[in-house]
Amino acid sequence: MKTLLRTRTATILSAGAIGLLALSGCGMDSGSGGEESGSESGSSESQPADSGESEMPDESGDSSMADSDLVGKGCSAYAEANPDGAGSVEGMGQDPVATAASNNPMLTTLTKAVSGKLNPDVDLVDTLNGDEFTVIAPIDDAFADVPKDDLDTLAKDSDQLTKVLTYHVTPGQLSPDEIAGEHETAEGSKVKISGEGEDMKFDDAGLVCGGVKTANATVYMVDAVMMPEK
Repeated sequence: MKTLLRTRTATILSAGAIGLLALSGCGMDSGSGGEESGSESGSSESQPADSGESEMPDESGDSSMADSDLVGKGCSAYAEANPDGAGSVEGMGQDPVATAASNNPMLTTLTKAVSGKLNPDVDLVDTLNGDEFTVIAPIDDAFADVPKDDLDTLAKDSDQLTKVLTYHVTPGQLSPDEIAGEHETAEGSKVKISGEGEDMKFDDAGLVCGGVKTANATVYMVDAVMMPEK
């Protein structure tokens, strides 16, 4: 199954530019002069110019959000809940997409589905980590909205599960300002992405937070599981 998926996926993949999320920090020069150690040179004369520069670090608090391409109503809340570590926006940028998703606390069900934990015959980790993609990632609440019987049936059908999962993957990396339109998926059919900004729709799924960069992919977290046409 994995060999078939990799073979099929490889025929439609195109190389894209690997994007790493650029997060900038603010630094400042803190040199203090004076070769003499006496009280006359060190203590009584403080430099007003230096004290003015001390305000610079305060400007860097939200730099990860301001300097990124993140879009969606849920982005700020996610960044605040995950300010650092492997599951943070910056942390996800250091790992390939399947690995990055496994560290994201909102993508635990999707991680199980692509890693063989839901169905041992469906393990897409190497495929997803091995090329450049745009990944539409249903959050845990999206899977919770799928009736349990339907989800159980899907989990047991390796062909259908593979079809659904690869429908959420598009070759190449698409930024928020270029993703609108119809795009061929790794599953073979096309997904329709409409709207712009936080009002983007992926078929009928709404955007939670998108434009999240990993080492090899751009991720759009959505609020529903998309189903390809049969």
